[in-house]
Amino acid sequence: MSRAAALAGIAAVVACAAIVSAQGGGKPVTGNPTPGTAQPEPPNLADRVTFVGCLQPVRSSATTPVDSNTPSNSRFELAKAERVDRVPPGTGGSAPAASVSAKTYRLEGIESQFSPFVGAKVEISGEIKESASANPPTVIVEFVQKLAAKC
Repeated sequence: MSRAAALAGIAAVVACAAIVSAQGGGKPVTGNPTPGTAQPEPPNLADRVTFVGCLQPVRSSATTPVDSNTPSNSRFELAKAERVDRVPPGTGGSAPAASVSAKTYRLEGIESQFSPFVGAKVEISGEIKESASANPPTVIVEFVQKLAAKC
């Protein structure tokens, strides 16, 4: 190998290394990732609960269209719900989480989070939404897992 070819190879490696290092680095991004949009509160672990049940659409006579990308508790519910103790220690101990014992729960989230699981037996984890008048109670869903294709 000639000396010129070796120098050209070394120069190419140094140039590539310089480009790659310039791509990384910099300051970490902080602040609101979507300015003008309120960010949700961090989850309260004491309110976290897990249920197993049948995911189904809410039977409603309302004809008002709802944006499928807006979190809502008016579209889906968990029926035949049974509480499961699969959450880490120290969770599910708040008053709202400890007192729930309903068989049906409204599910708050976006449509794409639930629509693939309609009619299936699922495991749902999330937070109990505090509301004195909510009947059935609402779960702000953080996790959905299909357990069986049918209820």
